[in-house]
Amino acid sequence: MADPPGVRRVRTLILEAESVHCVLGLGVGSGQFACVVEESMLSVLRVHLPSDIPIVGCELTPYVLLRRPDKTVTTDDVPESSPLDVCSVHPSEQATLQCLGCVKAKLPVAKSYHCSPKCFSDAWQHHRVLHERATNAVNENGNEEEEIFGRFNGTGSNTSLSSSTSTPGLTNGSAPLYPAAVTQRSGGETWFEVGWSKTYTPTADDIGHVLKFECVVVDAETKLPVGHPSTLSTSRVIPAPSPSPRCLISVGGLDVATHLESDGRVLSAGTFTVLSYNILSDVYAINEQYSYCPPWALSWPYRRQNLLREIVGYRADIVCLQEVQNDHFEEFFAPELDKHGYQALFKRKTNEVFTGNIHTIDGCATFFRRDRFSHVKKYEVEFNKAAQSLTDALVPSAQKKTALTRLVKDNVALIAVLEAKFSYQNVENTGKRQLLCVANTHVNVHQDLKDVKLWQVHTLLKGLEKIAMSADIPMLVCGDFNSVPGSAPHALLAMGKVDPMHPDLAVDPLGILRPPSKLTHQLPLVSAYSSFARMAVGIGLEQQRRKMDPSTNEPLFTKCTRDFIGTLDYIFYTADSLTVESLLELLDEDSLRKDTALPSPEWSSDHIALLAEFRRKPRTRRPADRVVWTIVILPHFQVSGPKTM
Repeated sequence: MADPPGVRRVRTLILEAESVHCVLGLGVGSGQFACVVEESMLSVLRVHLPSDIPIVGCELTPYVLLRRPDKTVTTDDVPESSPLDVCSVHPSEQATLQCLGCVKAKLPVAKSYHCSPKCFSDAWQHHRVLHERATNAVNENGNEEEEIFGRFNGTGSNTSLSSSTSTPGLTNGSAPLYPAAVTQRSGGETWFEVGWSKTYTPTADDIGHVLKFECVVVDAETKLPVGHPSTLSTSRVIPAPSPSPRCLISVGGLDVATHLESDGRVLSAGTFTVLSYNILSDVYAINEQYSYCPPWALSWPYRRQNLLREIVGYRADIVCLQEVQNDHFEEFFAPELDKHGYQALFKRKTNEVFTGNIHTIDGCATFFRRDRFSHVKKYEVEFNKAAQSLTDALVPSAQKKTALTRLVKDNVALIAVLEAKFSYQNVENTGKRQLLCVANTHVNVHQDLKDVKLWQVHTLLKGLEKIAMSADIPMLVCGDFNSVPGSAPHALLAMGKVDPMHPDLAVDPLGILRPPSKLTHQLPLVSAYSSFARMAVGIGLEQQRRKMDPSTNEPLFTKCTRDFIGTLDYIFYTADSLTVESLLELLDEDSLRKDTALPSPEWSSDHIALLAEFRRKPRTRRPADRVVWTIVILPHFQVSGPKTM
């Protein structure tokens, strides 16, 4: 139903939260939301929002600084001091929402409570009569109108209340879903209250409108406002900028560029896709570091929604994320990606060095589509434990503390063994289970600890070697290795060894890299994105080749900030068992520099996502009809999952 000129529809009920409430309003050119504190002796010292630019889909949660009756200052919700209220329609049920119109009209408080939105909407035809009677009574005494409603207006004067029946409720088809809100008119603007809750999430209907936040103290007994509200207004609501679509470029013999299918995937028979992405943990997304990024675009409520849209849009079969905060994994990514059919695995960093809140420590998260893969086994790699084992074996006692200080950096890796639920095309199916091993890691970031980076990568690869020895299984090694192409860790991954004269080996104060001949592995790893450099010339491939470094056969960058641009992220695969079919196109530096660098309103991390489509190819190695997983890889590898596969 179209809204009449000057009228906005109500989307959010007037909800009663615990003790700090928000009243949300939306008007033509302006809107409103307010916080109500139920304690007569409280006072509001400060109110602000994380960003004054509201974005569609991004939850707004106000910051409110309160002074308690004992003069202490707090940002916590104030405990409810009055008895629990009950529903006015169903007295046996506890009330969960309150009608603000009743409060303003000084109707009996007991009549304002309802147990659910459905209860409220079902009772509205009768309930609205109470409002109409109160409005008529007020109109007979014009002075009382300002007394009742002026305290809820940002200016505190010259306000008028229009009849609540003049505004249509939000409809779902032909049946009213929510009752219409009470409106306020001031200075030529019309305000509509759209909620009574602590948070508000703007919708597409709000684009172009301003939100107003009001924080008022409400007497705990009478439920009436006390004093004047604290008020602030936002800028106009804007739509969320969406990341530009990125094409999948075929490198499997066909020179074509295709957008993802309607369901988000290009599903060639027998292939699967893998995404690797460092999403930039919120604890690292600080304004000082990324001052070129607008604060609203750097805020987590915005970034999480933008990241989710991007990740879901790729529709990858396997998703490897780095820098996922523990609380964000549990409260956001795991439940949200579960809605899209993903099962989640997580390994947070250890906290021997980390000094912040344990709930915000980041880690590696691996997700896989339940309709494509099943979970067989998980290995959790803690490099701190590997450091302890190393120093116990090689470092003299007098130097152990120094050695551990250098080696213990809390980094981890997550290894998942998965079983495909689909058949690999052109691969003989002899009854064997179609297994895949996926490693997801985030290597230490410090550039002056080249020996630690190399040692961490070597430790991971030796563990993966042991898995490969126990099972005939393709492998993927994904993550942020914090190592540029040509560095010793990259050489070890891509070449299987490190040149004894490599300059990175000169940094080895603990002697853990000697002799250099031990820095090897037998996994036939190849970087997926090197396929862009190795394939035949073509239109799509030629465009991507210009975004590659010809000296290393790696992308020119996977991370782009104001102070750094280079490649740190990789997807490696075992070339004897897998072949690359297509790759997600790389981004152009010029397109990113229009916003200075990453992150930006369009791209919500300082890294770019990498995605590769793989096909299983026949193995020439020994067959293994059944593998018994009884091997203990290393003391620092924690294993979970079935004992047999």
